[in-house]
Amino acid sequence: MTIKLKPLSGQDLQIALPALARLRIEIFAAYPYLYAGTEAYEQTYLQTYGEAKDAFIIAAETEHGEIVGCATGSALTDHHDDFVDPLTEAGHDPRNVFYFGESVLLPSARGQGLGHAFFDAREAHARACGYAEACFCAVARPANHPQRPAGYTPLDAFWGRRGYRKLAGISAVFDWPEVPNGPDLPHEMNYWIRSL
Repeated sequence: MTIKLKPLSGQDLQIALPALARLRIEIFAAYPYLYAGTEAYEQTYLQTYGEAKDAFIIAAETEHGEIVGCATGSALTDHHDDFVDPLTEAGHDPRNVFYFGESVLLPSARGQGLGHAFFDAREAHARACGYAEACFCAVARPANHPQRPAGYTPLDAFWGRRGYRKLAGISAVFDWPEVPNGPDLPHEMNYWIRSL
């Protein structure tokens, strides 16, 4: 399968919104996120993301135009204060931090270097916009979580090889449902950061 990366904005983003929303729901339904989202919410989220300061959305497409992955990023200052404040309190100037939203790939598209390509593209965009640091959040799950699949390997080592480090002692809490039409539940999120 031949896959190319395609930045999305304007009309291209509008056309891709339904496919991107379905992709996020499919990937995030799996462990460790266990997210039970809706297509309507996801399209609104992605639309808003596309309008954020210094927004960057890139898709991985097959030769047939099927979107098999995407990655996002934007100015940290365009995110909710509950998310920005822990980084500020840890000594990071949010005006200098570019936030990576998600990096999702269908299992069939993994192992081809696209994860690295997503990070490369977002880091290059962040540098071009003048940011000094890049960060993202990842859900914290205990090693004995009852829904952890056998043989599951967290991405910590991959992120570490890319120069990211988990910030000790700070976290954020994001709420989302884990079952369709279920209540929003709190989830601890760890911060990962690197200098650009």
